[in-house]
Amino acid sequence: MMQINERIARLREFMREKDLQAFIVPSTDAHISEYIPEHWESRRWISGFTGSAGIVVVTLDKAGLWTDSRYFLQAEQELAGSEIALYKDRLPETVKIADFLRAELSEKERVGIDGNVYTAKNALILKAELEEERIVLVPDYDPFAEIWTERPPLPKDKVFVHRLEYAGETIADKIRRLLDEAAKHAANSVWISSLDTIAWLLNIRGSDVPYNPVVVAHAFISENEKILFIDTDKVSLTIAEMFKSESVTIRHYDEAGDFLRKMCNYAVCIDSTKISYNIYNIIKARNWAVDTVSIGDLLKSRKSEREAQGYRNCMVRDGIALTRFFIWLERAVPEGIVTEYNIGLKLKELRSKGELFAGESFPTIAGYAANGAINHYHPTEDNSLTVLPEGLLLIDSGGQYSDGTTDITRTVALGALTEAMKRDYTLVLRGMIGLSGAVFPAGTRGSQIDILARKAMWEQGVNYLHGTGHGVGYYLNVHEGPQSIRQEENPVVMQQGMIVTNEPGIYRDREYGVRTENMMLTTLAMTSSYGEFFKFETLTLCYIDTTPVVKEMMTADEIEWLNDYHQRVYDIISPHLTDDEKTWLRNKTSRI
Repeated sequence: MMQINERIARLREFMREKDLQAFIVPSTDAHISEYIPEHWESRRWISGFTGSAGIVVVTLDKAGLWTDSRYFLQAEQELAGSEIALYKDRLPETVKIADFLRAELSEKERVGIDGNVYTAKNALILKAELEEERIVLVPDYDPFAEIWTERPPLPKDKVFVHRLEYAGETIADKIRRLLDEAAKHAANSVWISSLDTIAWLLNIRGSDVPYNPVVVAHAFISENEKILFIDTDKVSLTIAEMFKSESVTIRHYDEAGDFLRKMCNYAVCIDSTKISYNIYNIIKARNWAVDTVSIGDLLKSRKSEREAQGYRNCMVRDGIALTRFFIWLERAVPEGIVTEYNIGLKLKELRSKGELFAGESFPTIAGYAANGAINHYHPTEDNSLTVLPEGLLLIDSGGQYSDGTTDITRTVALGALTEAMKRDYTLVLRGMIGLSGAVFPAGTRGSQIDILARKAMWEQGVNYLHGTGHGVGYYLNVHEGPQSIRQEENPVVMQQGMIVTNEPGIYRDREYGVRTENMMLTTLAMTSSYGEFFKFETLTLCYIDTTPVVKEMMTADEIEWLNDYHQRVYDIISPHLTDDEKTWLRNKTSRI
């Protein structure tokens, strides 16, 4: 923590040199990514906080971190001993960043941001809020280029092709659909900074971000120009020829800024929540900008039938690995050889034996007992609990496969449980089942069906603060948009082909956590005189522990759903198992 305080002191020295009275450090990179290359992990470097979401604000005499409920406990632990105060974002009593700055600063004082990594939409809002007190937003500086003396370079790993047999659609066809969609918005071009959207559009993958098979790049697409801005050393001759055959030009990553400054008289489709403030300003200076929900993200989110089948296929392999993992876990825990850390190693080992496995989709979250209440807890080899044959264990994990990405959470009973644990477990299960059975009309937003996962809890005065569901990429980022299921309003409606997770939870601070998560595909349920109605197809294939279930709390329909799900899991997974494994799974999926 002394090191963190010294880093803050160096930032303040830089601020004084530039006449800045505050500086804001977001979690994003130049592509507004959630998970980022080490080169852009400035917020982590300046604070020591390792969560994926958070903003650090430093004034000349104060420092604070704003983060959401997923990270409250983690942030308390990681900030302890530093001068950085924790601000629990989105709670009614927590001051917002703009209000904090307006209270701390005076008229004409200056707030610095690095406009190359600050989201355009957020910067525009912040600028307007500060201007109410005549405080100036300055987007001109990256202090970490100077004060972070051992800053990692940008990654240099090679790009590789996502083969057409898995991608299911050519680059030309995707670009055609993208430009057709842009035309609906009266635009003739599209600027894309989002790494996963570029990877999807051009059928490429990489390893520039841990667990996310993407490459650092920007793209500009119009009828006449299709340009990929990328470190050209990362592109092999074979891939360069592939791009040439698709009329895609390769230019060096550092040339993107100069290209934009010279580009003019285009109507450019952008999403100000998905590009940096500096790029936004450059485009707006010489072109007509159509600011809308990312059309590339929308196209990517609506999975084709080939992609949907890919998810179904990889879920079988994932389910086989998970079954073998839970058999191992049940037998190993009484021997005292299981730790939170080696749970992740074992899951990776078993998944890697399946075809088309390409890695984990995120670091395994294995939280035993009180650690289960930390939403994004990540055990390390040196700081990991031994799992005992008692209480609850929460495991959130996922795999990357050439034909899909998986994300699953299961909470299992390891021994005797309290009645409170059983009630909470059953409430979470009821919430997951409630959303799984949803049928809803076209035009429904995720916020309108979120209550289905919370209703049983709310009736008992219980709630969780994180979202219920997020999109999942196709051999891409485990978190993708623009769709979501959460209480907060999101204007994007649920559409056929969209993948979402279903993951309600209950977290008892310093006691235990419960979460059950499946992935679901949005499919057509029916067409009536009232239009189209959609439903969810559950994709995940893994048993749900029934030993903590309080059957009397569940309705007959909920019990029927669980029994039907377990029968499906057994029918699909058991043909791939040994006789001993089949017997184990039959017992775990037996009717209640």
